[in-house]
Amino acid sequence: MKEKIYNFLPNIFQNILISAFNIFLYRKRYGGKYNYYLKQFTKNNKLTIQELKEIQTKKYEQFITSSVKKSNFYKSLYSAVVDFQSIKNIEQLPIVNKEMLRSNIDSIHTIAKAKGIVSKTGGTTGKSLEVIFSKDNMQERFAMLDNFRGNFGYRLGKKTAWFSGKNLLTQSDVNKNRFWKTDYWHKVRYYSTFHIKDAYLHYYVKNLIKYKPEYLVGFPSSILEIAKFGLINKYHFPEATVKAIFPTAETVTNEMRQVIETFFKTKMYNQYASSEGAPFIIECSKGNLHLELQSGVFEVLDEQDMPCKKGRLVVTSFTTYGTPLIRYDIGDSIELSDEVCTCGNNNPLVKEILGRVDDFIYSPKNGKINLGNISNTLKDTNGIVKFQVIQNFIDTLDISIIIDEHHFTKETETVFLKNWRDRVGLEMKINLNYVKKIDVEKSGKFRMVRNNIKHLILKNETNPN
Repeated sequence: MKEKIYNFLPNIFQNILISAFNIFLYRKRYGGKYNYYLKQFTKNNKLTIQELKEIQTKKYEQFITSSVKKSNFYKSLYSAVVDFQSIKNIEQLPIVNKEMLRSNIDSIHTIAKAKGIVSKTGGTTGKSLEVIFSKDNMQERFAMLDNFRGNFGYRLGKKTAWFSGKNLLTQSDVNKNRFWKTDYWHKVRYYSTFHIKDAYLHYYVKNLIKYKPEYLVGFPSSILEIAKFGLINKYHFPEATVKAIFPTAETVTNEMRQVIETFFKTKMYNQYASSEGAPFIIECSKGNLHLELQSGVFEVLDEQDMPCKKGRLVVTSFTTYGTPLIRYDIGDSIELSDEVCTCGNNNPLVKEILGRVDDFIYSPKNGKINLGNISNTLKDTNGIVKFQVIQNFIDTLDISIIIDEHHFTKETETVFLKNWRDRVGLEMKINLNYVKKIDVEKSGKFRMVRNNIKHLILKNETNPN
């Protein structure tokens, strides 16, 4: 009913309705203890590593004690663990994965939906998860996020272009080549990530130049397409307009960063969290990534669950009292660094966020090829606008490619294929499919890799002969 009314309204009233909805929504996010948390995080920006670890230890003990007391799942899971409250004994606790959370979610929740804020994880892996945040925890998370963005001048109310999974357009908007809606009150313009294609991109570029946002936030894959189109077609984005870009939800590669920063003439500052409540990793003014120890515990483990520098990420998040995440295998991987940053933030450094563990393809000869190596198959190519690789069989890859016909040549195809052969070997069959469009996920995200045979890969790795 609400959707029918919204679709019937003229554009200006749709924008007013979005503004009114956000006023109601932001009361939950920025009310209550939000200002208290923001002051705390701002005050703690220059703490020593020892002080940060002391806060982490205290928060851990409070969080674990509360979770075991209120969650039947964790009470049962830790029944045989001695001194589970001590952070020194965290490795004794069982690791929990997404399927375990989904299967036991009712006994994991510590508060009712009516008393909390429900968040659903995106379905890019084919599976969704419903978590409940306490109102305090939601305000704490937004305070932590705004403390990070505030380092670059951002605050709510600054003129912002937002690229997310909000599906706000009507057919009338598309017919009029209008691919955005505006929250007048908070000065946010939401650009559709479901209509990012060549036929429409010049409308996006022209409107962004006219709108002159101070900040860009959202899916980097969408922002990338706009930036590439702008550069190729020699659009000039005004100098000193955008102060910073904050990507969300997707892995950022060096190639993406270079193109986006070149067109918008500004810097991109990355941060890592998740819709289910993972602790934060943030980028500083020096371009380094920092673990935020005040938000949780980060463990990097190898396949034998032993600590390592480069491996899968297992998190314990202090802002998930409603749906506790304790030693949660989130499905991503990172690489730690031993270097020390000079920015003043003394949290430990991350060398690289490697992205989802699931975002890989498998070669019987060379094993798993991760997202970073896959994105690098574009090296020394010209004229490939976008590609997506799908693996449905152990020995076959299907690669959909959108090309710029004015720049793509047979030589480009040869180089692209060679780059793939360098990674997967000569035995795999590679099918190149030239297409006009590659659909995004229901969430609005673009997924470069679709691996549909992870179960076969696990079997193949376990029984190679």
